[in-house]
Amino acid sequence: MPSITRADAAERAASLTVESYTVDLDLTGSDERFHSIVTIRFQAAVPGSATFVEVKPAKLIGVRLNGAELDPGLLDDNRIPLTGLLADNTLTVEAEMAYSNTGEGMHRFVDPADGATYLYAMSFLDDVQRIFAAFDQPDLKAPVTLSVKAPTDWLVAANGQLAASPGPGIWEFAPTEPLATYFVSLIAGPYHAVRAEHDGIPLALYCRRSLAEHLDRDAEEILTITRNCLDRFHELFDVRYPFGKYDQAFVPEFNAGAMENPGLVTLRDDYVFRSAVTDSQREQRATTIAHEMAHMWFGDLVTMRWWDDLWLNESFAEYLGTRVTAEATRFDRAWTTFAMRRKAWGYAADQRPSTHPVAPPEVTDAAQALLNFDGISYAKGASVLRQLVAWVGDEAFLAGLRDHFAAHRFGNATLADLLTALSNTSGRDLSGWADVWLRQAQVNTLTAEVSVDDHGRYTEVAVTQSAPPTHPVLRPHRIGIGLYDRDPAGDGGTRLRDRFEVDLEPGVDRGRTTLAALAGTPVADVLLPNDGDLTFAKVRLDDASASAVPLVLPGMADPLARAVLWSATLDAVTDGQRPVADLVSLILAALPAETEVIVVEDVLVLSRVLVDRYLGTDARRAALDHIGQACDRLLATAAPGGSMQLAAARGRISTSTDPVRLAGWLSGDGVPDGLAVDSDLRWALLNRLAVLGAVGESEIAAELAADRSATGETQAAQCRAALPDPAAKAVAWRVVTTDTTLSNRLVEANAAGFWQPEQEELTASYVERYFAEMPAMARLRTPWVADRVAGLAFPRYAVVQRTRELAATLLAQDDLTPGLRRVVTDADDDLRRALLARTTTQPEVG
Repeated sequence: MPSITRADAAERAASLTVESYTVDLDLTGSDERFHSIVTIRFQAAVPGSATFVEVKPAKLIGVRLNGAELDPGLLDDNRIPLTGLLADNTLTVEAEMAYSNTGEGMHRFVDPADGATYLYAMSFLDDVQRIFAAFDQPDLKAPVTLSVKAPTDWLVAANGQLAASPGPGIWEFAPTEPLATYFVSLIAGPYHAVRAEHDGIPLALYCRRSLAEHLDRDAEEILTITRNCLDRFHELFDVRYPFGKYDQAFVPEFNAGAMENPGLVTLRDDYVFRSAVTDSQREQRATTIAHEMAHMWFGDLVTMRWWDDLWLNESFAEYLGTRVTAEATRFDRAWTTFAMRRKAWGYAADQRPSTHPVAPPEVTDAAQALLNFDGISYAKGASVLRQLVAWVGDEAFLAGLRDHFAAHRFGNATLADLLTALSNTSGRDLSGWADVWLRQAQVNTLTAEVSVDDHGRYTEVAVTQSAPPTHPVLRPHRIGIGLYDRDPAGDGGTRLRDRFEVDLEPGVDRGRTTLAALAGTPVADVLLPNDGDLTFAKVRLDDASASAVPLVLPGMADPLARAVLWSATLDAVTDGQRPVADLVSLILAALPAETEVIVVEDVLVLSRVLVDRYLGTDARRAALDHIGQACDRLLATAAPGGSMQLAAARGRISTSTDPVRLAGWLSGDGVPDGLAVDSDLRWALLNRLAVLGAVGESEIAAELAADRSATGETQAAQCRAALPDPAAKAVAWRVVTTDTTLSNRLVEANAAGFWQPEQEELTASYVERYFAEMPAMARLRTPWVADRVAGLAFPRYAVVQRTRELAATLLAQDDLTPGLRRVVTDADDDLRRALLARTTTQPEVG
């Protein structure tokens, strides 16, 4: 089905004004389809002109324009042509629509825990057409009035307030404020509800009935975060939440983390924790809540005109979500998490061949827009905003946002609109700043250069800025400089001697900024550029500082500074500028002393990627053993039952090559005091045992029988795909490449479990099959699911030149979907780095 182009959208927006949608849905029919009737009232700027409306029906029943019946056979792909328009028009489209199992349109899910059926609507990006006919583009906003017929024992909620329930199973909702079509949502099913109120705003939480006890246990924490974030956004923006009620529905098999539908935010129900979790997982839930709430202003109240201004939605929600989490909730170190996790995502995305500007000058159609929901639009964009705030000042920044909201309330806006508002309040011309930060791709590298005299004092300190040859753009940066010394008392502590900010102005100093204030001062053990993590740039330490990191890092009090140092080390290893052995040694030296759970979790995850791909079999095994030792040291000192103990246990499980110990934990033998071997930890143990070949189908089936839940089914699918068994691999591959009967989550679980670094010989024959069979898979599935599956199923551990040759052959084809082309291009670039690391002499680990 064609994706609407920017040109088509601009032409239609210029010719139409949409006044309202009235939608009637009947959800009481079959398990495959539901009934949809929509009446759209709209104006045409030129009477007699023509346009089109989009719909993706299973069966188009009827189309009536201004009282005249149109031939349903006019439907071409997903478009119905509309000709001979009047100044004022009424269009009614009636259709049977198909439920989906892909998390798009009207998703239908049957809970394996109790057999109950649940529905939710996901209209993003252009999938409202799977629910009712619409002018499906972001800048044709209109109020939506919804009526739903559902089974009488179901609950229904939607964007608008419930207005009436005239009979059993009939739900009528009040008209909404003007909405972009991609915000329209509803939930329907025997959902469990928790209701509250804050500052005149009705609040509600929803989840599946089988998760009710878990939601009830955490409801007060979620509601407290919601209340605190609402208060803080009101303070920052001086504009009250504009959409009446604030519902949050935790829904099954959701593709994204969450979706900012006004009045009814939908979130993946993985956020309803059924087992023990770390504080960083609770923080992630809080940040997601704050992120989606930020969208109520950036995205919902004021919506981008077209997808090239996606950053007006996601970059702002990412920045403000992190900021408000840190300012208004107990998770006051959210910027440390951002530095470790989100910026790693952004740095990786910005260095791949598919990199693009934060605000690209052209997004040709909605299909291309989907590709830009990545680490650049989110993490880099948020980092750029943080840098902007450091540059213009917080008061000027917030004043500009308030003016922006006032000027475009319930309308649409562009990059130029926002820059005008910010320039007016800051007194700065931001056009040059926007050109280098928003319109140019790739990341700069900031390197500390020092010279020292014979007395241990600096003679010169400079920060040099460089850019890759493909994108030779230097940017202005405001950064912090931190000077750290080991405590002379010798107790392992580290003291911050000094911290100050400096402006890097390449237009003045051509990319080399001298820190004159440090001349003649004693040399620090570690001189840290970008202390405070104010800018988006890779950091390279001077040689002496880099050598001192293993001694200084464990005693540093500031978790954000530690995160910047860990990030710099991981990035240098990723770039091949430092060996994996250095990273493993740093993990042994510093990780057991780490006090921030997020740092422990992300160091373990990010280092594992490098160990698995950059090292050969023997070196990899030695590295895993050393990382496992670091986890054991953490386990020995962590508080029983706490977040750090759980994080260390997960790390120990994932790095273990000893099935005896894992099997012991699974049966309750040798478990550290206070560690709960609950459902989720049992699946983690079983998955690792499956990879090692220490369990089989019978053990997986028994575990699933004890955990008849959606999570259990997904985990069992991943465990089965991970078994070192040819028959299991064959089944998993068939699911990945051809099965459309299973849901998005189950297909992804099979792809996630398939490739294992311990099983290279077993899966070698599937390397060529990937490149031969992925194009058909991508055409078989919806773009969102296809791209996710293609990425998970890439043979990332086949680090040989032949894999790159196969990738090049595939990429030479001209019929690939845009998503598959990007996935393979980027995965091949990761493979290039890994292959280079393996062909470069690496010091031994240990």
